[in-house]
Amino acid sequence: MATISLSTLAPYTDDIAFAAEEEPATTVQDFIEQLGTAAHNLGNLARINGAEDLETAAQYLSDALDSEGAEHEVLVKRAVRYLKSTADMVDEYRLMV
Repeated sequence: MATISLSTLAPYTDDIAFAAEEEPATTVQDFIEQLGTAAHNLGNLARINGAEDLETAAQYLSDALDSEGAEHEVLVKRAVRYLKSTADMVDEYRLMV
């Protein structure tokens, strides 16, 4: 099983934790689980566009944990690409709650 540095995800952990209504994740697995909760809260409850990107990022991160080498790196980079609009979505969510 490959590992993913939590520092790679650090720019997103606080926002995802806020949207998931939890403390910031301390492991990649916790972060992946929080992405699902945040996607639900932002998408289903708050109807914020782009929330489904968080589910996609979670899937890429999960797949990256089961891969190695170049494939691992590509999957992590794809996940991070889907997290780029996290701050904007969570800012919108903050205005609602």
